[in-house]
Amino acid sequence: MSLIYPNIVPANNLRLPDALTVKHGPTRLLSRFVLEGDKAARRMGLRLRLRHDFGELLYLNEREVAHGSWFKLVNMYNPAYCDLSPENSYWISGENEDGDIVLTQAGRIYYWPETSLAEEARSMFYAGGDEGQICKVTTPVAERIGGVVFCAGSHWIRPDFRGRRLSQLLARLGRAYAMSRWPVDWAIALVAPVLVTKGVSAGYGYKHASHSIFYPASPWGDLEVALAYLSQSEAYEDIAEYLAKEFSGSATDDLITASSRRPRDDNVTSTSSEGVFHGSSSLS
Repeated sequence: MSLIYPNIVPANNLRLPDALTVKHGPTRLLSRFVLEGDKAARRMGLRLRLRHDFGELLYLNEREVAHGSWFKLVNMYNPAYCDLSPENSYWISGENEDGDIVLTQAGRIYYWPETSLAEEARSMFYAGGDEGQICKVTTPVAERIGGVVFCAGSHWIRPDFRGRRLSQLLARLGRAYAMSRWPVDWAIALVAPVLVTKGVSAGYGYKHASHSIFYPASPWGDLEVALAYLSQSEAYEDIAEYLAKEFSGSATDDLITASSRRPRDDNVTSTSSEGVFHGSSSLS
């Protein structure tokens, strides 16, 4: 079972910048990134909020699953199965000008001071339930992933907001927030192998990927996922690089302009913009 690392819990449903208290990591870098990212989102007509009411996330997911725009949450983000609490998890909602939630990103902190992902992969994915689930870990990196581990998930963007360069920003905003609140040693995500090949996971800031973790006969099918990961120092470097490139004058203007364009394909057939497997996308 994952332990809880002590941390400051903000009130539920605050504006993302208001929920930020930089307890760990470089204060100026993380606070500036979150502020600039929030401003960029607001210029796109989106309001970002920090939440820990996972019942609301589940409600939203179930509604969008019925509409065909999302896949069922995996257990690690489903409060019906998982020991989610304000101390070990959060989710970010993005609301449009009508007050509708059009994007989400969630994170879970695992505190493994004496264990690692290699031992915890099955329990993490299935939220600790022991019902004969099978997990096979072949990536050697999993043995190294321990300590305070941030796992990103539940990354969803409503179809009419896809194609607007939001995914890369959202992935980093969640990571920056988590690293300000917990002393994260590793940032990870479980991704479809094809996204590694296409460089998509690298676009979200993950510098490395290692194959594979298998979940045969899972409720989402026979899954193979790759481990995308960053060390603490690499995560800070990535945030600094993105801040310099994307929030510098014309780059910021390009981001806003891209958000105002209609997607080239108005008839969205894909159920998600993501291939990160955590209940957000195509089943990896």
